[in-house]
Order: sequence, then structure tokens, then C-alpha cells
Amino acid sequence: MNKVILKQAPCALDLGDGSERAPYVNQDYVLQKMRKVHRGISLMYTYYPNDKEWPTRACDIKSDKPSSGAWDSPYENYFPYRGGREGLRDNEPFNFMKEIRQHGQDVVLTITIDTDLKEEDIILLAKDLRPYGRVLLRVNHECTGTWFCYTRRANDYQKIADFFVMVANVMHKHAPNVKMILCAGMYLEETGKLEMEDIFLEAHKVADIWSGDQYISLHWGWPNDIATKETSNYACYDVDKVYEKAKKTYLRLKEITGQDKPMVLSEMNGDGDVTGAFEQSNMMRHFMELIEKDEDKWLSAFTLYQFRDDGRLGLEVTDPNNADVGIEQPMMAMYKAQLHKPFFSQPIESAGKIELPAKLRWSNSEDAEGVEVDCHFNKTPTYFEVYFNDELVDMNIMMEFGGYWFYKKPGTKVIDLMTYFFEKPLDKAADMKLRFFCPPKDGMNYPEDGADPFEAPDGDWMYNSYTVLPKLPEIRIEEEPVQLVNKYRF
Repeated sequence: MNKVILKQAPCALDLGDGSERAPYVNQDYVLQKMRKVHRGISLMYTYYPNDKEWPTRACDIKSDKPSSGAWDSPYENYFPYRGGREGLRDNEPFNFMKEIRQHGQDVVLTITIDTDLKEEDIILLAKDLRPYGRVLLRVNHECTGTWFCYTRRANDYQKIADFFVMVANVMHKHAPNVKMILCAGMYLEETGKLEMEDIFLEAHKVADIWSGDQYISLHWGWPNDIATKETSNYACYDVDKVYEKAKKTYLRLKEITGQDKPMVLSEMNGDGDVTGAFEQSNMMRHFMELIEKDEDKWLSAFTLYQFRDDGRLGLEVTDPNNADVGIEQPMMAMYKAQLHKPFFSQPIESAGKIELPAKLRWSNSEDAEGVEVDCHFNKTPTYFEVYFNDELVDMNIMMEFGGYWFYKKPGTKVIDLMTYFFEKPLDKAADMKLRFFCPPKDGMNYPEDGADPFEAPDGDWMYNSYTVLPKLPEIRIEEEPVQLVNKYRF
């Protein structure tokens, strides 16, 4: 038995799960579809607590005026953020944030915020996020655009830039576990500069992560109209030019700030409304191949927007008869294959022998300790199960086997790992590793002295969660069926 360390992928993949275009899909379903965890799961929310309609979701606000677009409501049509002044920390998005972290992933949280809010309001948000380990927070994204409500209210891009700086400073002081993402203007060939780079220079400097949103095709008229050859409510771009634009954005940011920070694309996809589902998949495959082939390795991560979509921006399309059902698109198989490539996967490195009981550290999806054991297979097994008895029953455990990931929630006693062999049967004997990691049991970090995590002093607890693995579970490997009638055996 060895200790292992989960490390950073050459280029990490995050996955959008829920937005104005579709509700959240639970992580058990996503994991069963993808067979692998992402670095992070992206959630999108909005926060306008001063509005008289708050916290009604924008699309549910009654109005005599017919809708003319996705963003003509009093505030953005993301789901309302129920923390902050309301203090509903068992409501959205915290219930989803806990589930994401239980499944060994980081929270990537986007919030559009009324820029008239004051520092005391943002301190409440910072306290909300303190117990969730590394949180990647994107505030008022696409901030050089004109379509969001916060942009129209501010009526001044300098105000938006200054607001981001204020939020970043508050987070750095009151929730240092939160890493701030600035999603602003990208590189313009005609000027050789970023869009509004002077206005947002200080914001770029104070951000922890640089970002842009870039689609290779998009039908922005959705859901109010249909993209056709006769309309002008969509766009489709050359994939190579999109890639170069994103890379030049990063290089320009380094030049104007004198800094070097992680660069991500916080929303990336092609829209099947424009290109059709097959070409959508082909374009995204080409984009991901460009990243892998580029020797400069300049992109830290990108977020595939999104898992399930009411339009055609998802790996699944929402079944119009039942929103709980997803219809898999051609891009699902392509993206899943890319997700499992070493270039987009967190490496797991051996760190020498370890004995149980062992105190294992979980920091984030790119920095965690686990244990591995050897499993020998003479051939494809008939049964491959893991039994969690006694004190293991109530533990929260993620398992990795052959690049596939499996989740055991507290209370579950047995996990069947045969799904790996259903898709990858053996053609000869093999020795393989089974790894165990222990993300936070309820998705939250806690001070060791039992103090309130929303108010406790800063410390190691904000970055690391520790779990004692007392023993190994029982591993059942059976090569033959329990019973078989020979005449049915082929």
C-alpha cells in the first residue's frame, strides 16, 4: 500500500452545470455519464438584494411587457443567490456546492452582482464561502459587454472595474481561500490591445485568475427566436482564430500587468443551433487538440458550457417532455474521450509506503493525499466490488481505478466497480491500482477546535480538510460466475 498525491493537470477541465439555460444536474448522474471527475463544477447565480422583486427568479417576475430577449428582465435570469443578507446557507447554491466538494471537485462560482452594493454586503458573501476550501469566484463576467443588467445599471465601465477591485480586496481579506476570476475584454487585432484594457487594468492586477468567455459559435437570440439562414441572431467563427485570440489575450495581459497568472476560458463551446450537432462536436475536438499540441502550455483550464442545456449548448439537451431527462448529443462521446486523456487529467503520483490508520489531507481537486493498493486480474472479472464495513460505512470516499472515478457517499456499504470492465475488458492478465481519497464528508471544512467556520480565524482549516482512514475496505474480485448453465455460455 502506497500513499499517493493528486496533482494538477497540464490543462484542467471544468464543467458548467446549470445557468439561465438549464437547471443543475446532480453530480452522481454527471459522474456516471463521464466516468471521471472534473477539476471544478461551474455554477451561475445572481445577487440583487436591493430589488423589490428579489429573490424571485427573473423569469418568474410578472410583467405586462412581452419578453424581447434573454436579458431584458430586472436582473439576470440566473438562479438567485440565497446567502448574503438572507443567510440561507442550506439553500442555493450551497446545497450544490457541498455535493460538488463531496465528489472531489472544486466549486467554480459565477455571480452577477448589483454594483451599487457596498463593502458590508460583500463581506457577508465572503463569510458564506469560507468553509468551502478553494473556491474559484467569477464576479460580473463579460464585463466589457452591454447585455447584462449590472452593466446597464452601472452605466459606467469604470464603476464596474472598481467594483471588482473592491470585491477582490474583500475576498482576499475575509475569505482568502477564494480565488478571484476576472472575465473581461479580449484581444482586438485592430488595436493590438485588450478591449477596455486601461479601464480594467487595476482589476486585472488584483485578480487571481485571468479569464475570457469565447464561443466558437453561438445563437444569442435563444430562446426568443430560431437561428436560420435568414436571421442575424448568431455567429460562427474560425476555430484557429478563436484559439489565437485567446492566446494573444493572455500574452497581452502579461505585458500590461507585468504579472503572470493562470489563464482560463470560463465559458467555451460551440452552439448546435448554428452548426448542427455533428459539426459542433468536430469544432470542439479541434479546439481541444490545438490546446494539447501547443508547446507553450499557456492555458490553465477551460470550462465546457455546459453539461445539460435547454438549447443546444450542452453535452445533453433537456428533454422537452421532462426536464429531469437529458438527451445525449454527439459531443458527449468526443468530450468524454478528451476528458480521459492524460493531458486533461490530474496525475496521481506515488509518494512511498504508508500504514493505516492514516490521516489523509484533501486540499482541492489538484492537491490531495490518498492511498493505493494493487489489484491482480488474470482476466476480466465477473465481480469487482468494494465493501465498506464498520467505521468505513459513514465515510465519504472517492475511488479511482484505471482513470475511472467512483463515489461512495456516507451510509453506502458497497460499490460495484464492474462498469470499468464493461467498457474496457481485459485481453490478458493485468496488475492495476485502486486509489482511495477522502474529500470533506459534508463538503465543508471546519476548524479543529469546533469553532463556527463562518466566523473562525483564518487558518489551515480553510485550505485543508483531514480525514483518518482507519483501514482498507474489503475488495472482492471473482473471475467466475456464482453459477452458470454451460449450454448458454458462448
